[in-house]
Amino acid sequence: MTVRTRIAPSPTGDPHVGTAYIALFNYCFARQHGGEFILRIEDTDQVRSTADSEQMILDSLRWLGLEWSEGPDVGGPHGPYRQSERQHLYGDYVQQLLDKGHAFKCYRTPAELDELRQARQAAGQFTALKPADLKLPEDEIARREKEGMPYVVRMIVPDEAGACEVDDMLRGKIELDWGMVDAQILLKSDGMPTYHLANVVDDHLMGITHVMRGEEWINSAPKHKLLYEYFGWEMPQLCHMPLLRNADKSKLSKRKNPTSITFYKRMGYLPEAVLNYLGRMGWSMPDEREKFSLDEMVAHFDIQRVSLGGPVFDLEKLNWLNGLYIREDLDDEAFLKALMEWAFNKDYVSRILPQIRPRVEKFSDVAPMASFFFSGMPNITADDFAEVKLEHDELVRLLQFLLWRLEALRDWRKERILEEVKTLADVFELKMKSFLQPVFIAITGASTSSSVLDSMDIIGADMTRSRLRHAIEVLGGVSKKQMKKLEKAYQALPQ
Repeated sequence: MTVRTRIAPSPTGDPHVGTAYIALFNYCFARQHGGEFILRIEDTDQVRSTADSEQMILDSLRWLGLEWSEGPDVGGPHGPYRQSERQHLYGDYVQQLLDKGHAFKCYRTPAELDELRQARQAAGQFTALKPADLKLPEDEIARREKEGMPYVVRMIVPDEAGACEVDDMLRGKIELDWGMVDAQILLKSDGMPTYHLANVVDDHLMGITHVMRGEEWINSAPKHKLLYEYFGWEMPQLCHMPLLRNADKSKLSKRKNPTSITFYKRMGYLPEAVLNYLGRMGWSMPDEREKFSLDEMVAHFDIQRVSLGGPVFDLEKLNWLNGLYIREDLDDEAFLKALMEWAFNKDYVSRILPQIRPRVEKFSDVAPMASFFFSGMPNITADDFAEVKLEHDELVRLLQFLLWRLEALRDWRKERILEEVKTLADVFELKMKSFLQPVFIAITGASTSSSVLDSMDIIGADMTRSRLRHAIEVLGGVSKKQMKKLEKAYQALPQ
């Protein structure tokens, strides 16, 4: 048997370090066993999936040094490798399940679903909806079908409670209660499959032998096991990796740690150091050394050396390791080359020059004017916002609302950023100059500079968002209670 593993990211946002972490372990396991590592794009969410996000995923994984044998950009014998291009396949498999009585069409409305869940909760039951809860009388089904009401296709799951046993490469036998497993939607009303159906069908058709994924998918394992049984297919071996954690042991999140791979690239980390650091997340070399190459990790890789303790993503440790790589692996010539490739290259500098050249009187002006384009977080304090004519809470609200608008922005261009700024300036009833004053400080570290909108475009989405988060923290941050209040107010805005 040829070992075949895969990574299957969704192109719905910035490339996440968690994706790279799971990709690395899949890559090492496959290569250590002389197998193949596959990349598949799971773009069943047609609303949020974008081509730009997909390209960022491919570029980021390649920047780290990970290559795949098959994928959307390199092809392969099991293509296509985008789920949106495989849509014609899933309908046949759904029909098989319907024909065999393993699935059913569900015409329930969202309001009815809410009522059913509330009724189960009131009765002290799990809120997972079962086929018996969802099925309508035959005449009502006929009526809704005749009226052309939308429907989804759901899978049949056991109504009664009981244990479902799932074998895991790291955890052994896991027992999960069928009572918590709902009649999962397999095919959405728009004809697109859900992750659960597409994941099982694609893994089978692509010959995936081992599924190594984050532990957040453990609760979905019974559904996947059931689908394999319904289709009569052999299930791949499952391995649920521990999630990356913040220092407080909570799940790694952008509120507490930068999570985008492109952020680390933009900050000037070496890809070898980032990959090495991810390799240390819950795993260690036999001799316990901290610095090792990808080839060395593959040569010594043993999945049983993965610890389930929940690896903590510690920026200080990454900084130390990156510094080690710079000092030990780069001589002066290599250092200069890496520095130029990072930010002092013609493409990047050419975007900055129009912003500073009109204001330059002598070349020694350049470095102070342009320094924020080449730095990380601005060296700012709460005092830097003293001249902003907004109350503290309103200032934080402005920055937080702008951050949320920009987190949702997928088309990162000055024109689109301007649209979001104009919308919020109207909400806050501020002139553009007044609205942008604190944004200038957050982004550039100064109250005035070159066009802040151009600057945000140039430094990119990850760095812009990180600097806004940094400014919010500098101003004292947002408590959980405040955050709930802000979220409620934000949701009431025109989107």
